[in-house]
Amino acid sequence: MISFLKIIRWKNLLIIALVQYLIKYALFEPFQVETALDDLSFSLFVLATLCTAAAGYIINDIYDVETDLINDQKKVIVGKHISKKSANTLFIVLTVVGVGLGFYLANLISNSGFAALFVVVSALLYVYSSYLKKMTLVGNIVISLIVGMTIIMVGIFDLIPTINETNQETQLTYFKILIDYALFAFVITFIREMAKDIEDIDGDFNVGMKTLPILIGRERAGKVVFFLLFIPIAGLIYYVSTYLYRHQIAVGYFLIFITGPLIYCCVKSFTATSKKEWHHISQVLKLDMLLGILSLLLYKFILLP
Repeated sequence: MISFLKIIRWKNLLIIALVQYLIKYALFEPFQVETALDDLSFSLFVLATLCTAAAGYIINDIYDVETDLINDQKKVIVGKHISKKSANTLFIVLTVVGVGLGFYLANLISNSGFAALFVVVSALLYVYSSYLKKMTLVGNIVISLIVGMTIIMVGIFDLIPTINETNQETQLTYFKILIDYALFAFVITFIREMAKDIEDIDGDFNVGMKTLPILIGRERAGKVVFFLLFIPIAGLIYYVSTYLYRHQIAVGYFLIFITGPLIYCCVKSFTATSKKEWHHISQVLKLDMLLGILSLLLYKFILLP
């Protein structure tokens, strides 16, 4: 059971579920936004997302065995605690359940074409693990897009089907908020994936991957991370000064708990050299993503009169 929880990255799945439930019940519901999915249907949507993500983690572990044996043997589960055959079976079952629920929900909201999103995400997760992650930056971009999609898909399934002439402006306003959060998730994930590439450079090199750190070296790649971190820092400062400047609690939260850790990572990345340091930066960026998502709890105080 413990091995199963590890291979599906249960902590990451909890974060995904938290993100989607916060969007539904901290952003949509307090403002009585018209939505397409009731409580049960939305829970099935979250389950579909979690099954798809879990399948992605499993197939990634299957293809990463050789790399993990060099980078961190503690990560190795396939072939050690769970057989490769069992792992492949789990991957197939979870993919079928995720895509199947996606088809059911798409038909439930009378937009059967939306089911293609689950198919595309599942296919991308497989291609990413088996091929794309070996390519310079391509894999980083793909996985970052998928992370952003877990946010956007809530709007696609829950907001878009209810849009009409009367509520169009309101629905699009909330959809734009989701786009802002998806962009934040995309940028932070992209930078974090690059930090992880620097951390795992030895194992990646031995299996013939062509990540950016392998091509330009650990030190230069570290400087790329340093400069890339200025993008979300500048973006957050602009967002706060443009939309939240009247709300002191929100300003304080965004600057201290979201922008602050990014500035810390920026400083650390300029001098980081060891695997341990880059692992630490990667974990701080993961925490920053969580803190960014938790800011959804503030909108009740920001948007309500």
